[in-house]
Amino acid sequence: MQNSQSLTTVLFTNKDYKNLKIIKIIDGTSVDGPGLRTSIYFSGCSHHCPGCQNPQTWDIDFGNKVDIEEVLNTIIDNDFDVTFSGGDPLFQVEEVTLLAKKIKDIGKNIWCYTGYTYEQIATDSRLSQILPYIDVLVDGRFDLNLRDISLRFRGSANQRLIDVRKSRPEKIVIWED
Repeated sequence: MQNSQSLTTVLFTNKDYKNLKIIKIIDGTSVDGPGLRTSIYFSGCSHHCPGCQNPQTWDIDFGNKVDIEEVLNTIIDNDFDVTFSGGDPLFQVEEVTLLAKKIKDIGKNIWCYTGYTYEQIATDSRLSQILPYIDVLVDGRFDLNLRDISLRFRGSANQRLIDVRKSRPEKIVIWED
């Protein structure tokens, strides 16, 4: 593999240096998708689900401003697949989409947790820009009444693990391990 400096030099142009609002990046976690992953927790969420495990993430000003290049360097150095979480990554959909495109350019799998449903995202011109770069979408608001700790990779029974590559708005395909 190329070193981080030469790879990101190739992947970025001056217009790509946008900032993301990030709470934290966890290297080598196994709870946010299959295998070891780099999980990125983004600031900002408008869903405000009762019982949310990260209510501090609702505030877009919580966390730090980080250049996309810096995040990509961390992903390259870790060499794990990636998970977007938060908050809600789609709160910053334009910047997160740019990051997702760069991540796909280096061949990584991306999971994305969001309070939106697949159908809402697929039919919204702004939100849908991220779908070509997502492999699995964990969709739907957390519902405290449907909380189920036995579920794999999600917190409540209404949330779905959607195989985005195989799905269309008229036919959802659930991800299978």
